[in-house]
Amino acid sequence: MDSTEAKNMSNVIITDRDIMRRLLVLFGVAAGLAEIPVCGFGQEIAQWNVPIGGNAFLTGGDARSGGRGGLRWDRPEAVISVFFRVDRAADLQIALRAQVQGESRIRATAAGKTMTADLKHAEPAGAFPLGSLRVEQAGYVRVDLHGLAKTGPVFAEASDLEITSATPDLALSCVKDNEANRFYWGRRGPSVHLSFRMPESRTMEWFYSELTVPEGKDPIGSFFMANGFGEGYFGMQVNSPTERRILFSVWSPFRTDNPRDIPEDQRVAALASGEGVRIGEFGNEGSGGQSFLIYPWKPGSTYRFLNRAKPDGKGNTIYTAWFFSPATEKWQLVASFRRPKTDKHLSGVHSFLENFSDRNGWLERQGHYGNQWSRDTGGQWHPIHEARFTGDDIARRGYRLDYAGGVVGNDFFLRNGGFFADTVKLDSRFTRPSDRNPEPEIALDKLEAVFTGLE
Repeated sequence: MDSTEAKNMSNVIITDRDIMRRLLVLFGVAAGLAEIPVCGFGQEIAQWNVPIGGNAFLTGGDARSGGRGGLRWDRPEAVISVFFRVDRAADLQIALRAQVQGESRIRATAAGKTMTADLKHAEPAGAFPLGSLRVEQAGYVRVDLHGLAKTGPVFAEASDLEITSATPDLALSCVKDNEANRFYWGRRGPSVHLSFRMPESRTMEWFYSELTVPEGKDPIGSFFMANGFGEGYFGMQVNSPTERRILFSVWSPFRTDNPRDIPEDQRVAALASGEGVRIGEFGNEGSGGQSFLIYPWKPGSTYRFLNRAKPDGKGNTIYTAWFFSPATEKWQLVASFRRPKTDKHLSGVHSFLENFSDRNGWLERQGHYGNQWSRDTGGQWHPIHEARFTGDDIARRGYRLDYAGGVVGNDFFLRNGGFFADTVKLDSRFTRPSDRNPEPEIALDKLEAVFTGLE
């Protein structure tokens, strides 16, 4: 019986491995494959590959770099976790596709079940069955891989988890490919944004907002961007276990990822900076002028941010940022930049939440963004209550679905990472409650003193 006859007779979608197993069953020698049950006649078996490169993280122990951002799986204390999402309860069969030198024994744990497998020499890669798994509800599945014993230099050089299921209409989500470096962006996790609705028919010069990061939602690599606009951004970062920053950057009008390529007449110029603020350049995601203040901001505390955008009348716009520390109860200048070939006030006002450390893309972060106000050129403050929720390419493609946004209390919130089950539809619109707070009381005339001699 060839594969065509087998498919016609059983009315199923089957792989060569399934055909081989049925033949082995006929001859009574299928004991070694007993952990992967074959679905009955009339059922369709679907298969997905979950690439290790875009969906795996070191979540415990230690591992050495394997090059290109990968892991060298040679230490028994390492825990490598692979994540994928199913859209309903399902019965799954899991196999590991890998190259193996010598022999290894590994353990896989998922959904409360422990599975062990013996891997024997396989070059090129082979598919090693791990076992079957019942997932009781929609959401992310985490498969933890542990190395137990090996005779070769590594436990395995794994490339994919192979998932098969006969659950009808099951959809599985993961970072599927590395086009446009999506393994890296997928490990970073989905970036999410709030685009604020500004008053129409008004020219806006100032933007004010407040930001609070909940306890435990601030892993290394987090960027909680409070005040974004068409030409730059301003917010808080977690850069290391001991360093946190207040960051303000303005893009050059010349598009490049290398700041050294920017022509002199299109460079962003630093005009002023506050005490302790470092001035420099940035690249890789556009290029321009950057400033940051090393500052030990804390989760659970609320911080205040203020921006101004004002044309200088000479074909440039000056962008300035101030940060209010609850410790000093004073507004501190961060920096003032002149952006050439720009003649405009504030536009495209937004906030976002992202992770810039791909190793920590499996950890959850969350920010509460509230009390937004804009001030027009006539001196009138306007409260902002409405925002549109959007996501980046990884979110749009459904490669990562652990993102959310909405309203909590009087604030908007953004959430990403952590492989949580709930998700919020992109392009949703949110309205936060009317402000109980009066318009910001800020001595703008004193802050404007920084512009003396600059305009």
